[in-house]
Formats: sequence, structure tokens, C-alpha cells
Amino acid sequence: MSKGYIHSFQSLGTVDGPGVRFVVFFQGCNLRCKCCHNPDTWARIGEAKEFSPDEVIAKVLRYKEYFKDKGGITLSGGEPLLQADFAKEIFTLAKENAINTCLDTSGSIINDDVLKLLDFTDRVLLDIKYTNDEQYVENAGCSMKTPLEFLSLLDEKKIKTTLRMVIIPTVNDNEENMLRLLEIAKNHKCVDKIELLPFRKICMTKYDEMKLTFPFASIPTPTKEKMDFLKSFVAEYI
Repeated sequence: MSKGYIHSFQSLGTVDGPGVRFVVFFQGCNLRCKCCHNPDTWARIGEAKEFSPDEVIAKVLRYKEYFKDKGGITLSGGEPLLQADFAKEIFTLAKENAINTCLDTSGSIINDDVLKLLDFTDRVLLDIKYTNDEQYVENAGCSMKTPLEFLSLLDEKKIKTTLRMVIIPTVNDNEENMLRLLEIAKNHKCVDKIELLPFRKICMTKYDEMKLTFPFASIPTPTKEKMDFLKSFVAEYI
């Protein structure tokens, strides 16, 4: 049984998938998004602690009574696909204990281990960062091609999918972006929900502590009016 690097745990999360969830934040990320809230998860090892799948599930089981029908475990990050084999072993144990599984990912890695992980995944929260390749490359550090291929895989496997996008003023807070996001959703039957999340800057203290420059420091938080306006374009999925 493999071991993996974990950044932290959240015992009773309510924004990382349906219901009440135990959230496992993996250490390590292959992207360098300019809006990233967790630069402390970038390094593959960093300040992470090593856990076995059994140790992770033992923590999860303490909260199983709170999950009810909708809740369960969510693997987030960082990027859990970097440790896909470890993630698969966690989800295998979750399934053995009748626990719903959810994967929060950028969808920027596809390999055999990732495909095996998806066989034990009930839902995916797919972070679609932008809707054109130029912005993806400039602001996330990868092409849009792989996340879209990943979404097609989810469609083939009929895995329920939530598309998530952080709305960043002057970058992707426009009608054209919403219409393209809506088109992506409609072209993939697995998508049953879209979440638009307002860009925040509470992470700046982390950047300061790590002596890093926050690339989007000068960008304001979107207004409620703008968020409501953009949500109107994808209302049928909200």
C-alpha cells in the first residue's frame, strides 16, 4: 500500500462537494495559477506529512455519521492527480465503507493511474479556469487542451461533474466567457452543475509570509451585482 503527502484536513467541509464532507488537501501542484489561494501546497513535499490510505480513512470514519446520504470524502489540493495511485487507494477504502467520493481537480494530468482513480470516483469538481487557451497558458501555466480531454473522459465514464470557475475582474468576468463556459457544459452530459466563485485576496498573507509576489494583487474582488449578472448566463446549471 502506497503512502502520500498530505497538506491538511478539513473535518466538516460544506463547500467542497455535496453535503457535509471530510476534505483531504493533497500536497503538490503542477500548475502556477496567478489567482492561487494556496501557494503553500505547490511544493511536492513542502511541509507535508506522509500518510497511508488506512490512516486517512481512519480519520474520515470518525465523521461518517455526519455525511448522511449526500456527504462523503473530497480529495483536493494542491493537485490530487499528482498522487493518483495514492488517491485511488483512499477512494477504494472509502467505497468499501460506503462513503461517497468526490475529486476536486484542475484536470491537467491524464495517465493510467488517473484513469484507475476515476473508476472509484462518484463526482468531480472540475476547475475550468478560463475558456480560451491563451488565458490558460498565461495565467495557469498549462494548455486548455488537457482539462477538456479530462472532461471528455468524465463524460465517457458518466461521472457527475461540477464545473467551477473563479471570476476574476478584467480577466474572465465577461459575457463571452460565460457563454463559452455554458457551451462547454452543454456539450458534456456529465455536467449537472456550474459554480462561479468570486476572486478573493485573503491569501495575500500567505504570499507575504513566503516572500512571494501575488500576481493578481492589484485586481479587485468582483461585486455581488457582477456575480449575479454572470450567474444569470448559466442559471440553468446553478
